[in-house]
Amino acid sequence: MKYKLIIPVLICFCSLTITAQLKSPEQFLGYKLGERFTPHYKIVQYFQQAAAAMPQMMKLETYGETNEGRPLLLATVSAPENIGRLEDIRTNNLKLTGLQTGTATTTTPAIVWLSYNVHGNEASSSEVSMKTLYELLSGTNSQAKEWLGNLVVLIDPCLNPDGRDRYVNWFNQTAGKNFNANVSAREHSEPWPGGRTNHYNFDLNRDWAWQTQVESTQRLIKYQQWMPQIHVDFHEQGYQSPYYFAPAAEPLHEAITPWQRDFQNTIGKNHAKYFDENGWLYFTKEFFDLFYPSYGDSYPIFNGSIGMTYEQAGHGMAGLAIVAGEADTLKLTDRILHHFTTSISTLEIASKNSGQLIKEFKKYFDDNNNGLVGEYKTYIVSAAEQGKLEGLKKLFDKNKITYSYASKATPVKGYNYFTAKEETYNVKENDLLVSAYQPKASLLKVLFEPVSKLTDSATYDITAWALPYVYGVQAYASKEKLSGKSTAPAFTSVTLPTNGYGYLVNYNAFNDGQLLAALIKNNIKVRFAEKDFVFNGARYNRGSLVILKKGNEEKIRQFLELAAQLNSKVNIVTSGFMESGFDFGSEKLHLISRPNVAMFTGEEADGNAAGEIWHFFEDQLNYPITLINSTDMRTANWKNIDVLIIPNGYYKLMSDKDQSAELKAWIRQGGRLIALENAATSLNDIDPSIKLKKAEDKPEDSKGEPYADLKKYGNRERDWLVNNIPGAIYKVELDNTHPLAFGYSTNYYSLKLGSAIFEFGKDSWNVGVIKKEKQAAGFVGSKLKEKIVDGTVIAVTPLGRGQIIYFADDPIFRSFWENGKLMLTNAVFLVGQ
Repeated sequence: MKYKLIIPVLICFCSLTITAQLKSPEQFLGYKLGERFTPHYKIVQYFQQAAAAMPQMMKLETYGETNEGRPLLLATVSAPENIGRLEDIRTNNLKLTGLQTGTATTTTPAIVWLSYNVHGNEASSSEVSMKTLYELLSGTNSQAKEWLGNLVVLIDPCLNPDGRDRYVNWFNQTAGKNFNANVSAREHSEPWPGGRTNHYNFDLNRDWAWQTQVESTQRLIKYQQWMPQIHVDFHEQGYQSPYYFAPAAEPLHEAITPWQRDFQNTIGKNHAKYFDENGWLYFTKEFFDLFYPSYGDSYPIFNGSIGMTYEQAGHGMAGLAIVAGEADTLKLTDRILHHFTTSISTLEIASKNSGQLIKEFKKYFDDNNNGLVGEYKTYIVSAAEQGKLEGLKKLFDKNKITYSYASKATPVKGYNYFTAKEETYNVKENDLLVSAYQPKASLLKVLFEPVSKLTDSATYDITAWALPYVYGVQAYASKEKLSGKSTAPAFTSVTLPTNGYGYLVNYNAFNDGQLLAALIKNNIKVRFAEKDFVFNGARYNRGSLVILKKGNEEKIRQFLELAAQLNSKVNIVTSGFMESGFDFGSEKLHLISRPNVAMFTGEEADGNAAGEIWHFFEDQLNYPITLINSTDMRTANWKNIDVLIIPNGYYKLMSDKDQSAELKAWIRQGGRLIALENAATSLNDIDPSIKLKKAEDKPEDSKGEPYADLKKYGNRERDWLVNNIPGAIYKVELDNTHPLAFGYSTNYYSLKLGSAIFEFGKDSWNVGVIKKEKQAAGFVGSKLKEKIVDGTVIAVTPLGRGQIIYFADDPIFRSFWENGKLMLTNAVFLVGQ
């Protein structure tokens, strides 16, 4: 009997000893949370000391690192009995989804994932992560023990350490000894590009599905291993805004289940209880919708979770304190408290409903696995263009979307994405088959649906993203269930001799563009064909790359190795005499010179757009680029620049007489200017022949409604939508005889992000044009539809010995619009050669 009494006492004593080692954030940091911003390394250290102090309740892992080398952390917090069988809980959860085989039990803790600080200058939430962690571990909250018995809580303290430290370091260097709440104080005016984005100026909250950035890729690997029932993405908005929490605003995507909608209300009501008690202002069901699939709330939703965004007033302007109107000062301590309250409220309501969360989670994936999601049961992608197909497969693999390969030829009815019609397609052996009978069926439906149905056109982001358009692949959506083989087709690898007359690459996908960049970078002489030709019975399209042995005698082996690394198919030629078309001594074969490429950046450039180009060159094209602040144009050495890229932005030099004359002179001497979006719309100051198309003024109908111009104030937002285009897909007709469109068919699908469209240029090559009504998918305001017709969106205007290349829209938007990457590559290397 005595032994039975001693054992609990010892356990209690040991527990108190361990708990005593846990330090509060204030004890560890040496200041109260909210008195200053905490650098990322100190947040890491705090989580490390907590994990060391409380190993029976917390596991900490580093799941990756940022571009700048900062660690990415994930803390797992739960009751000791759950931590002891954590791997069993995780694998059981995957069995619930069908992502792992085996029988699952529904008597299991629910998983809640809290994601803090995806936008670096929305800096309160990483502070909150430490407060939340301490609340769960310290025993100061009497309910936490019960919560952690019902839940496994995953805490990512900072999704964007590079952006956060950019903001925090700037603020700590800028602010004085005491904060200044005056909005005019310099500590409220963050310099370009701001801390919102990552190293390459990417918005990581738009990257969940596409995973173009290292932070996203590494995080999503871990996310797919857990698949939480609830995911919360913590944000900040304008400093004068009340707090926002779920339920979300319309449009809600039709793939969102009734349970997911209802439970957002349940969580919102729980939050409201605490906000009401404290007299804090908040709003729900407005502005923040659940439609675009690549947010930190929508992506989890389409993966079976209750995904939510919480928005606190603050953002990069707020600093430690700011006067927010009516003599009300918003302090960092307020921001921390509000986010902490919703963090704890989320765990409370999740714990109360843990059983129901698991039950509905299982039902969600049962419906997915049984093909009950969406009208289409199989998506078929032609295997004709392997380069593009490989890119699409990589996206599937990142998102755990399974696919198979057609084992035989068979006819099937399906929706043709390129004709927008139901047609019979003859499935060919090794075509890609993506079944809707799988765990990721809902996500698949959302990413592949030809037209995403909008319940409300007042949406927060782009409205179209169907993957066949994104990748430029021939695809069909069929209502038939098709099965295929799981093994990938075996492609015979042929080792080519290094003593051929030359080598050919049929240029038609971005991996071929990457090869071109690699050859030029490594000083391997490469040519491109201006016209089609035939050798040994095989046709090679215009744009095909020709690498002759002559001049490359010591480089052939390196060329073949590069081609193998990039999966570019190479054929050998034994003669310069072609069966059809020109021979290799013809002027139709052009040697490509190595260009020195520069890009304007700085305050006049849109940070996201500049970051896309920078990332494109460094991470994907692997070709050097020089970044020049546009305001330093006068000091640039123009003789060392062959190609200048001007990303979206507003540049004074375009309208400055002296600077624009200098830029124009550089073009006339052989420079190639690539202008994108708003930079393109400003080109009229450089060349008056480049003109934006204006909407035609329709004559007033004298017999019409005499009060037609009278508008209601309450309808002002709706009235604005008739001239809005948040992001829609248009079919663009290409002149693929021009080098800018080499590697493409006669059609290209462009993500149109604005109303800009140019007049047909008499002295220009109108490479990409929109004729009549060519909208393929997405929302376009009724008045804009009338304007975006019969004009140019991609063009080249010769000027002296140089070229002006311009795109009305972003060809590599957020780095996920894959089919535009080859065209941008062509603009850099082929145009003007």
